[in-house]
Amino acid sequence: MMEVSGINNVITMDLHSPQIAGFFNITVNNLLSAPLIIKYIKESIPNWKNAVIVSPDAGGTKRAISIANKLGLKFSLIHKHKGPDNKIDSMALVGDVRGQMTIIIDDMADSGETLVRATQKLKELNASKVYAMVTHGVLSGMGCERINVSQLERLVVTNTLPQEVNKKRCIKL
Repeated sequence: MMEVSGINNVITMDLHSPQIAGFFNITVNNLLSAPLIIKYIKESIPNWKNAVIVSPDAGGTKRAISIANKLGLKFSLIHKHKGPDNKIDSMALVGDVRGQMTIIIDDMADSGETLVRATQKLKELNASKVYAMVTHGVLSGMGCERINVSQLERLVVTNTLPQEVNKKRCIKL
């Protein structure tokens, strides 16, 4: 539809799947939030050099590993298992976070459930603090409320979506 309407170039940020660009017959510029996230971590998270970068699911592994490598940090992965109703049934951590600060890297936070469940799992495994860096902060429905009552220290999002309303609702944003 976009191509038929005359658009000849698409600029986007952190496509959920880079393969999406292949569906277009026009130029697609997929900007990456990683440089912004790295800058924020270095400038705003105390003792970041002792952190572990965590992907909350297998789909975000490549993004999180890239950021971990650029920062010279360790990486861990949370493996999610979903039940027949597509809800998170269980989570298991691949890696070790005992006594360490963790930084979850994800492309999108919609309901906040994955971030909250990942934070719970990391805290159960004795992570000292949990931060989250997300490109697209949708935070629909009860998303802000879930984040507010979670053990998450801080949620940082880019401005790919307006955040004025979310900032008023979410004290950790």
